[in-house]
Amino acid sequence: MENNSFNTSITAAIPAAEAIKKINNVPGWWGVSFIGHSEKQDDTFRITMGGDSFFNFTVTELVPDKRVVWLITDCNMPWYSDKKEWANTRLIFDLQENNDVTNLTFTHDGLTPDVECYRDCEPGWTHWIKTSLYAYLTTGQGVFRKPTK
Repeated sequence: MENNSFNTSITAAIPAAEAIKKINNVPGWWGVSFIGHSEKQDDTFRITMGGDSFFNFTVTELVPDKRVVWLITDCNMPWYSDKKEWANTRLIFDLQENNDVTNLTFTHDGLTPDVECYRDCEPGWTHWIKTSLYAYLTTGQGVFRKPTK
C-alpha cells in the first residue's frame, strides 16, 4: 500500500548531530509554547498554539545522527471537526550526512490528503520545515509567522 503521508526535504551545511540538537529545540524553529523535554528517547513534551489547542508528544525513536521520531499521543485542534486528527500520527526526521552536509527528510506519517487539516497543514509544514527549520539550521534563527487569528 502506498504511503501518501506529507513529506518534504531540505539540505543544509551542518553535521547531522548538530541538526538533531536543533530539531529537538522545538521552540527555536517551530515558534510554539513548549513544556517538557525532547532530547532523549521516551522524553515527553507538549506544545500549544493558543487557546485550548495542544499537542502531546513522546520521542519514540532517536538514532544518533540518523533519525528522530515523535509520536503525537494526544491533541486538541479546536478549529477542525475531528479535534484529535493528529493523535497517533508521527513526525519523522530522517537525516543523511555527507561531508558535514545533511539531507533531512521530514514526514508527517498519517497526514494524508484525505484528512481535514491537510489543506492547512501541507503549507504549514512546508513553511516550518523548508523556511523556518532550514533557517534555524543555517543561521540559528527560525522564521516565525504572525498568527492569522
